[in-house]
Amino acid sequence: MDDAPVDMPLKDKPFEIAGRAYRSRLLVGTGKYRDFAQTRAAIDASGAEIVTVAIRRTNIGQDAGAPSLIDAVPPSQFTYLPNTAGCYTADDAVRTLRLARELLDGHSLVKLEVLGDPHTLYPNMTETVAAARTLVADGFQVMVYCSDDPIFARQLEELGCVAVMPLASLIGSGMGILNPWNLSLIIEKASVPVIVDAGVGTASDAAIAMELGCDGVLMNTAIAAAQNPVLMASAMNKAVAAGREAFLAGRMPRKLYSAQPSSPSAGLIGARGA
Repeated sequence: MDDAPVDMPLKDKPFEIAGRAYRSRLLVGTGKYRDFAQTRAAIDASGAEIVTVAIRRTNIGQDAGAPSLIDAVPPSQFTYLPNTAGCYTADDAVRTLRLARELLDGHSLVKLEVLGDPHTLYPNMTETVAAARTLVADGFQVMVYCSDDPIFARQLEELGCVAVMPLASLIGSGMGILNPWNLSLIIEKASVPVIVDAGVGTASDAAIAMELGCDGVLMNTAIAAAQNPVLMASAMNKAVAAGREAFLAGRMPRKLYSAQPSSPSAGLIGARGA
């Protein structure tokens, strides 16, 4: 009998945002679905506990006569993350999140994004930094969408943002992680959660982000634009969990031209000298 000790699963550290722990490291958006029923079904399949809400595009009470996301996805069951999708200046972003705080009874956890142009939706980092400075001073807990520039990521953390959220590739592109080296630089230096935001296209992209050491992944289009959004949400749930486990386990080293059998050759039946 082999008495060698068996490796026990490594206990993971909690995934915490602004002092609150969450089970799921997958954050999902609520836009682009067929209807609120499909939105809820996909969120349930994803296992996500944090959901983003585009205040300029989603009814959460602004239009009393229209269906409201709050009815399908109650804030009592999920952590809302109001975001500034569609904002191109710091002033617009600040104004939008102050409105969200009123609509959600003082809710302070928000996602900041200030876009540079409507074609690429790449972040305008000068305006993003300005908005982050104002919002943090105003008592908001800011999770911030940013470029994959390690210097800007560090600046945003130093300003007091509770999470930095670098893009993997352009919003809605589905191109996956185009610059893993920059993401690794951000992860290495950050003391707040690093969450990949934008560009994930399929489950393997989410797994790679987690294998790199990201604390979480945020996505919307990758799920909502899939042929079967609910099934894709389930796949993303598994991919994020698998990628996290792979990161904790520690992958084998990469070896070019270093052939090595998976099983030892010594003592093989018929081997010379056996």
